[in-house]
Amino acid sequence: MKFYNQEVKLRKVLKYPPFCDIIKLEVSDFEDNTAHGIIMAVYDNLLKLAGNTMQIFPPMHSPISKIKNRYRWRIIVKCKVGSSVINKINSSVNCLKVGSSTRISIDINPNNMN
Repeated sequence: MKFYNQEVKLRKVLKYPPFCDIIKLEVSDFEDNTAHGIIMAVYDNLLKLAGNTMQIFPPMHSPISKIKNRYRWRIIVKCKVGSSVINKINSSVNCLKVGSSTRISIDINPNNMN
């Protein structure tokens, strides 16, 4: 019980689930520059739309930055997920023109941050 109480207090202070949601947006492509350019565009779009409803961390390589010759970049967002947040994220991504080799994934409260 002591561990649980300490963990709950820490999660509340750091705004981790269940007090906040975490969203991982990831872009991958065979070209590192392409993946980086797209994640930067998503980041810029999110910053314009976010207001004070989201805490958006700058883009960075994923912890495992390359898998199967695909370079991976990600953005982490902390917020309370609701329809407004989902609409903002969808708007930030859907306005982009991406090639067929580019993949964009959005994971809400991911089990794994790799």
